Amino acid sequence: MSASRKGSSLTEAMLLATVARRFYVQGRSKLEIADEFGVSRFKVARMLDTAMESGLVRVEFSLPAPVDLALSDEVRSAYGLERALVLERSTEREPKEVVRAKIGALAARLLEEIAVPSDVIGLSWARSVNAMTEAIRSLPRCPIVQLCGVQAGMDMRGRSVETVSRVTSVSGGDAYPIFGPLVLPDRRTTETLRRQPGIAETFGQFRNLTKAVVSIGSWQPGESTVYDALDETERAAIAARGATAEVAARLFDASGNALSTGLAHHVLAISHEELMAVPEVIALGYSRPKAAAVDAVLRSGMVSTLITDAAAAVPLLALVAKNPVMPR
Repeated sequence: MSASRKGSSLTEAMLLATVARRFYVQGRSKLEIADEFGVSRFKVARMLDTAMESGLVRVEFSLPAPVDLALSDEVRSAYGLERALVLERSTEREPKEVVRAKIGALAARLLEEIAVPSDVIGLSWARSVNAMTEAIRSLPRCPIVQLCGVQAGMDMRGRSVETVSRVTSVSGGDAYPIFGPLVLPDRRTTETLRRQPGIAETFGQFRNLTKAVVSIGSWQPGESTVYDALDETERAAIAARGATAEVAARLFDASGNALSTGLAHHVLAISHEELMAVPEVIALGYSRPKAAAVDAVLRSGMVSTLITDAAAAVPLLALVAKNPVMPR
């Protein structure tokens, strides 16, 4: 709180500032202030309003992270989320790699604060989730479960198996990796690999998940690792079915409905149903090109916490204003 020289007179300004100081700084009640100054508590309330409206008193927030409080609250309220963390607007012109690192740092800080020893935490592979694991410094001793297979073509440090390994090295809990590709050539190969003991053990943990950190991909080039892993024919066929968003190799249409395509039969990944059953899902989705995909996934009802940036949040609010979210 700070005071300025505004007011009809110095005497009045001093009185308003003194009353405001009693209330905002010293924590005195309106009734206590009223007794001290010989006025009614309703008069004290009007004086506090006047001090605020005139600019004599200003309330400022100093958050421990670069978060836009107003945008965060608007997004949380519009989509009925438990939490929304929106990076402050100053990041809008920063390179995508810098924004990704900040998104990851926010996710790491949140997970460090809310994780408890009884949790079973799932991680999907994504560059932003990978950035989160680089920023995590402490976690309780809980199991870490890989939600989907390894994306081909990534360097070893960026692969999902290594992502899980890094987090368990911090938490000291058990690791449940998937030593297998994300996208497989056919259903038979997928089913064979799912029966392999190590992979079957990880898949068995999906029903025990209490928290999951996932990334929202948009069904377009460069905005989804799954999209980029498929050939052009399958990408186009899936797009024709109405695919808008992808989370852990599972697809959603623009209304947030689970989308059934042939992709489900040749990926090693958690199912739609298992994702929807996780009590707390933290979703990372940022940048303007992903706004429609983020909107779609939020409409599914799967997400409890969204971590995003202003570049995505502003168009998100425009989308939800045109088509408000209906309770599921």
